[in-house]
Amino acid sequence: MAEPDADGPPPVFDQEDPEAVRLAALEAGRRLFAAECQFFFAAQKLEQLPPPGLPEIAFAGRSNVGKSSLVNALTGRNTLARTSAQPGRTKQLNFFNLGERLCLVDMPGYGYAQAAKSVKEDWQGLMFQYLRGRPTLQRVVLLLDARIEVKESDLAVMDLFDKAAVPYLVVLTKADGTKPAVLRAKQEEAGAIARKHPAAMMTAITTSSETGLGIPELRAELAALAKP
Repeated sequence: MAEPDADGPPPVFDQEDPEAVRLAALEAGRRLFAAECQFFFAAQKLEQLPPPGLPEIAFAGRSNVGKSSLVNALTGRNTLARTSAQPGRTKQLNFFNLGERLCLVDMPGYGYAQAAKSVKEDWQGLMFQYLRGRPTLQRVVLLLDARIEVKESDLAVMDLFDKAAVPYLVVLTKADGTKPAVLRAKQEEAGAIARKHPAAMMTAITTSSETGLGIPELRAELAALAKP
C-alpha cells in the first residue's frame, strides 16, 4: 500500500486564524507520521540504551491497554509494534525511528497480576532511570483504558512520572468500546486526575485505534516535539 507523500514544503497557513493554526498542526502531524518508521534498538538494561539522538516520545500503560495498537494506528502500519498474547511479557524498551525526526519508545506494560516479579521491579529500576535521566525524552504518553476504572497501578506510575519530573500526556484508548455517557465521565475523570499531578498535561486526548478517533490530534501533539 502506498504511503502518503511526506515530501515537499509544508502548506502556508494564516497563523492569526485559530482554525488555520489547528489545520496546520493536523497537517504537520499527518506528514510526520506518513514518514518511514523502523524499529532500530531494544534495551533491557540501562547500560544498553542507545546514545541520545532524536527527540523521544515514550508510550506507557497497563498491559493490554492497547499500546501497540495505538502506535500502529499513529504510524498507519499494522505490525510495527507487535501485540503479545501473554500480557506482561514484554520486558524491554523498544525504539523506533520516525522519519529521522522523532524516536518512538515502546515501554513494557505494567500492572499485570501474573507478571514476573522482575517485570514489576523494572518500573522501579530501568524504567525510572530511563525516565529520570534520558536527556532526549520529551514526553511520555500514558495510556488509560476508557472502558475500565483507573487502577492503583496507573496512579502509582503517575506518581513515578512526577518524581522523575518528566512531562506526560494522558491518552484514553479503546473509546469505541465505551458508551457515550460513560466516555464523557471517563474523560472528566482523566482530566481531573491529570490536573492533580504536576508533571501531567492539563488535558487528555481520547482515541480509538479501530475508528481513528483522536489519532490526527495526537499526531499533531507529538509532531510539535519532533526535530524540525
